[in-house]
Amino acid sequence: MTAPTSANTAVSVAAPASTTAPASTAVGAFAALREQLTDAAAAFAEGPDALADILTGIVDDVDRALGERLEIFPVCHHSPASALAMVRRLRQKQPRVIYLELCEDLQPVLTELRNCRLPVAVQAFASELDGFPAAWAPLSVIAPVTEASAEYQAIAYALETPGVELVLVDRSTDHVFQWSPRAESPGPEESPPDGADEQAALHGDAVGVEIGDLRPRFAELEAYLLHHGKVRHWSEWWDSYVERPLAAADHDTYRQVMVLIGSLFRRLRPAESERTDRDEDRERYMWTRIRQHLAATGADPADCMYVCGAFHAASRVEQFGLDSPAPDFDITERTATKWQYGLIPSSHSAIEAQFGLAPGSVSIAAATWNKAVSASGVQPYRLGGQRGATGRKGRGKPVPAPAAAVTDRLSGFLAAPPVLDGLDEAELRSWCVDIVRLARRNGYLASTADAIAVFETSILLAGLRNRARPTPYDFADAAVTCIEKDVVPGRRDVRRLCEILLGGDRIGQVGYDALPPLARDVLHRLEPLGLDLEKRTVQRALLDLQGNPELAGCSDLLWMLRHLLPPGAVRPIMGERRLGHRSIQESWDLALGRHQRALIELGYEGVTIEQVLEQRLRRAAHGPGATIVSALTAVEDAITLLNSPRLVEELGARAVELLAGERTVDEAPEVLRRIRRLLAHHQATAPKLPAWCEAFVTTGYAHYCTLLPTAFVDGDTGVRQVGAMLGFLFSLESLALSLGCDRSQLELALAQSHPQAPAKVALGWAAHHQLGMLPLAQLRERCRELLANPLVVPAFPQYLSGFVHALEPVPGLAPFVVETMSTAFARLPDPVLLPWLPNLITALRQHGPELVPLLVREAGRTFPGTLAALDTWVPPWSDTAPAATPGTSRRPVGQVHGLLADHREPVEALAALLGVEGDWRSPDQGVPDSGAAALVRAHPGTAEALARVLGLP
Repeated sequence: MTAPTSANTAVSVAAPASTTAPASTAVGAFAALREQLTDAAAAFAEGPDALADILTGIVDDVDRALGERLEIFPVCHHSPASALAMVRRLRQKQPRVIYLELCEDLQPVLTELRNCRLPVAVQAFASELDGFPAAWAPLSVIAPVTEASAEYQAIAYALETPGVELVLVDRSTDHVFQWSPRAESPGPEESPPDGADEQAALHGDAVGVEIGDLRPRFAELEAYLLHHGKVRHWSEWWDSYVERPLAAADHDTYRQVMVLIGSLFRRLRPAESERTDRDEDRERYMWTRIRQHLAATGADPADCMYVCGAFHAASRVEQFGLDSPAPDFDITERTATKWQYGLIPSSHSAIEAQFGLAPGSVSIAAATWNKAVSASGVQPYRLGGQRGATGRKGRGKPVPAPAAAVTDRLSGFLAAPPVLDGLDEAELRSWCVDIVRLARRNGYLASTADAIAVFETSILLAGLRNRARPTPYDFADAAVTCIEKDVVPGRRDVRRLCEILLGGDRIGQVGYDALPPLARDVLHRLEPLGLDLEKRTVQRALLDLQGNPELAGCSDLLWMLRHLLPPGAVRPIMGERRLGHRSIQESWDLALGRHQRALIELGYEGVTIEQVLEQRLRRAAHGPGATIVSALTAVEDAITLLNSPRLVEELGARAVELLAGERTVDEAPEVLRRIRRLLAHHQATAPKLPAWCEAFVTTGYAHYCTLLPTAFVDGDTGVRQVGAMLGFLFSLESLALSLGCDRSQLELALAQSHPQAPAKVALGWAAHHQLGMLPLAQLRERCRELLANPLVVPAFPQYLSGFVHALEPVPGLAPFVVETMSTAFARLPDPVLLPWLPNLITALRQHGPELVPLLVREAGRTFPGTLAALDTWVPPWSDTAPAATPGTSRRPVGQVHGLLADHREPVEALAALLGVEGDWRSPDQGVPDSGAAALVRAHPGTAEALARVLGLP
């Protein structure tokens, strides 16, 4: 795994004495170099000290690694120089066994690389954990593979050459997490920067494992190298001072230099770090596996090769070497976690983001590799049948191997001046012309003058950095300086355009044959759409389900994929799927090729998409964080997506269980909304309600009645939640009573409720009114008293908020709420009204946005629709009677009116019950004429006939 540079700058550079290899005698191939370094340390430090130990120690490490009977081949990840050296050595040595530093349980997946287009990443994935903290799920480990890497060349050679065995010897993916600290969840040690594009996020939150992490883990050393190397980041330093000098080096020089660098970085890392312990355990693990394999197969170490990172090649653990007398490392057993293995797409930017490399460094490495292969004539190894592979397969013609004796190549390499590559004007000129062309296509006002400026600036920057030939990094800096100026017109800046020019962010793809069964099944079932879903472009699919019923299966599958995959993978443009509704025409934007990783990871969870969806729904309802809402949501998804009555019944029973065990009512509004929708669906589609629905209603009725008194006085429970509880009790009351519930539970719960907050007080009044315990006239009188009390007027918006929430359980109160609000606006003076008007608006917006439309509709029915009618309009709740218009006739009061006037008590009681207010008229006043009276006088025949039937005079 790649680790960032250590931030601890206060540690000693001396290696611990317990881990330092014993100094060799001043004999052998490196005796002269050792003496030179000792003299240099004494001259600079004025005497032997820790510096001499370090300088002579790295020579001892080189001598030890090269003297081992098993050939150790040190590499650096995604290094073209390492890949070139690997190809040359493989053609020279033709080894029969290759030990590779890679998780040993990933080996069965490597054969599928021939069905892919690089770069891809080998992945191990586990969603169901056993032996690890549940908070870590899901676990994912990836190992990216690019063509310009030594590990890919070794893999291709081993898989394409008959009789060659490839053995992965690094710890398993299970041990990766076994050795992780339990204090924090493992994850990528380098996270993508903010705003990273989707290519940079292809690896997700997987833990990255790579061969040959070679970077100083001592902050002061890296800062020193960057400063004196006149570069901005580590990738540029490595390319300038290691990659290019080693590109044409022979095998012995390459090995000695790489082990030297690995030993230096190893000895200058902070002492006693947890990272050091893990790395040393990995080395013990790998040497133990190598010994076990050699003992089991009897292979000759002379025909074997051990490919590992240069950092591990300079190992000083006691198990190092085949002749070490130390016992084998005690390897613990794997946990019971079930791991799934496969390949996922990768990209250059994803590798850079995963391992903390500079943007564009992997693309530059790929371009350097292609150029070096063409210039050197080396024939790289490629897997047969791989997309884009044109290389030759097989063992190739062996090249005579060099002599086995170790000779000192370090002294000459370190003492020789750097080889100055001449300026390739044609290459630099083509870069400058192409970058200007790309810049103009992306909105920059670039011209030929800018191309000339980039050319001259590249040469100038290379000279300032002591380089005779501009590197791609020099060119990119010059382009940014000369073209970008101060603004970026488009989504791609000049540095990104330079990356595209120098090789681009190559994105890999996993072939159909290498996909898991689920992914292949999905692509097969979507074939009737007639689209090439392996492409990375967004494609539009049109489904006429009425004209082509055979596409119904594709529609069902797309809705399930929309539920399981990221939002951009499957996006509906037209059509919807909800309870009781299916569209007859649908339109989809599909980007499955772009989200291939997510589709592959679904294949690790099951064989079919239906199985994975069913597992996800069960996990949502039965998981440790499951709630009533998540269970009801799973029920709804099971109905709309799977149409499985068995699963619906199981998830519904789980929802009832969660409701019975709930101790808060925070989710009451969402619970009410979802259960209403589910009940309406079942009542419309089934002859009777399912058993779980009946149990949910009866359990919820008793449960909310029990929690209602506490919720009214609890300060942490909002008025919205209490209103939803009352809405459940009142709207489902008839169904609950038919199922055996007792209404006295609700009456007792309201009698025991004594709210203090104004909004909850108003909500309690509305509940009492719904039960007939508070007449409307008395409720109206209480509101008038509130408006008449100056101390309560500032809090009156809170009462209105409570009445608005009361529309959920008591929708019949809508006219009263409109009346109360209108009365407040009419009676309160402006100095009182204006201060609490913002509070009223804020309260309504915050607590009842979905209920305000009810008030608006009621107000539309109550108030006149024209401005002219508003002048003569009298509110229906007003005590003022309209004045009689001229010509209005009055008729004498009949016997019924006289009887009621003489016995007023029943009428007054009925009016009080109905909340009607009015005054009595004396019999001599009569009653105002109406349109009905005029109609009866105009046509008296009907009234006279009715009077004769009733026996009235």
